[in-house]
Amino acid sequence: MISPFDDLTALVALPAWVTVLIWTIDIIIRLALLGIVPGNRRPSVAMAWLLVIFIMPLPGLLLFLLLGTVRLGGQRRARQDAVTDELTRATRHLELPHQLGEAPEYVEASANLTRALTGFPMLDGNRFEMVTDYRECLARMAADIDQATDYVHVMFYIMAVDPEGRKGYADVVIEAMERAQQRGVKVRLLFDHIASLRVKGYRKMLRRLRGCGIEFHLAMPFQPWRGRYQRPDLRNHRKMLIVDGEVAYTGSLNLIEPGYKRPSSWNMGREWVDVMARVTGPTVASLDLVFATDWYSETGEHLDEVLRGVTDEEFYDHEGAIAQVIPSGPGFATENNLRAFNHLFYNAEQSLTVVSPYLVPDDSMLYALTGAAQRGIDVELIVCRKADQFMVHHAQQSYYRQLLRAGIRIFRYPDPDVLHSKLFTIDDEVAMIGSSNMDMRSFSLNMEVSVLVADEDVVRDVNEIIRSYRDQCEELTLEEWLKRPRHKRWLDNVFRLTSALQ
Repeated sequence: MISPFDDLTALVALPAWVTVLIWTIDIIIRLALLGIVPGNRRPSVAMAWLLVIFIMPLPGLLLFLLLGTVRLGGQRRARQDAVTDELTRATRHLELPHQLGEAPEYVEASANLTRALTGFPMLDGNRFEMVTDYRECLARMAADIDQATDYVHVMFYIMAVDPEGRKGYADVVIEAMERAQQRGVKVRLLFDHIASLRVKGYRKMLRRLRGCGIEFHLAMPFQPWRGRYQRPDLRNHRKMLIVDGEVAYTGSLNLIEPGYKRPSSWNMGREWVDVMARVTGPTVASLDLVFATDWYSETGEHLDEVLRGVTDEEFYDHEGAIAQVIPSGPGFATENNLRAFNHLFYNAEQSLTVVSPYLVPDDSMLYALTGAAQRGIDVELIVCRKADQFMVHHAQQSYYRQLLRAGIRIFRYPDPDVLHSKLFTIDDEVAMIGSSNMDMRSFSLNMEVSVLVADEDVVRDVNEIIRSYRDQCEELTLEEWLKRPRHKRWLDNVFRLTSALQ
């Protein structure tokens, strides 16, 4: 057994009783962690943590203490629970079984599952418009903000002002927010603290926001010196914009120029490829409630009297798409997105197509995907040929052999661009769009929001987007994948292990 103090005792002559004490403490710590680490964790996660701790006891223990829990702080958990309970009571009257219309039976089961976990109902009468052009999407957001008369709610994982030489992106939306504030419209803004802090120009953005008077707050702030602390990699990954409770945007796009202000991306011509859904109808009220929950978590301020809510006209308007909002993240103990995704995968009868930049499934999702292919479903995965995150890229590749052997077709989007959209469709009947990747970070560590839509027209539009991606891809074959060098397989497998460290 390797002791963390071996090198120390080799350099310093310690009394025998001190050496025995050190070894005793070391053994007690290891034995104690054997019974502590597995608590409320997947066995694979627990084994990964124990392996790290036993190989590097002191560094591993410190990492576990820093990153080993996905639980939020007590006050934040209490606020999340209070909002969920209130939401369930406030939406209890929205029980409209006829709204399912022509949707498959499993959609009702999925809706009941999400309703039980989150309180959000499934509602019809929605209109969805998919916007794929990066610059156009930001311009559309700005145009809707310019029409605001009451309030604008903005929540993005990454927010940054445009750099010199690459104008006309995020600044277009920020300028519209400034104009709204100037004409008396209340603008409330949230952006993830750590994700935005890492982008060059963060301080400049803060000065600009303070100067124009927009009320903004950091989402999931990590500021221990101010008493604001939780696990630092628990992040708010949601992307939403709501105008007057009448129009909303959600999807994968961050409020930043498409090269993410990275000189390395500009030099290689890399841009992020995204999609946002512009939504009207009662689902806007659900997205607004997600924002209100985040706002309450960060500020303690209730927005009950501010939100527009579902109108009677929308309540009785059954023309349009059926949709349900699925919030998830460490504020929930039930991994809402993972449960909903797997339920839908298991109910596919003809086809299942998934688009995700980061595909690192847990065992349950791996079985759902491979099981679908093995029972004869046409399963296609569209991923990046080279992801922008080194560790995730290799962890993702470690699953390819198992996926390909099961009969799943894998299409890789060409680099240097990053296909950042998060979509899937089932049987030309159901589509999912949102911020959630298909990895354990999105299932457990990130605050996410997804929207389930059961509507043939919307699914057709999403499938057209997916086809446009596939047309640019190259298909990966099992024969080709098995020929790659052994050292690359080793690297993939090493990082597959790290993906379980939650």
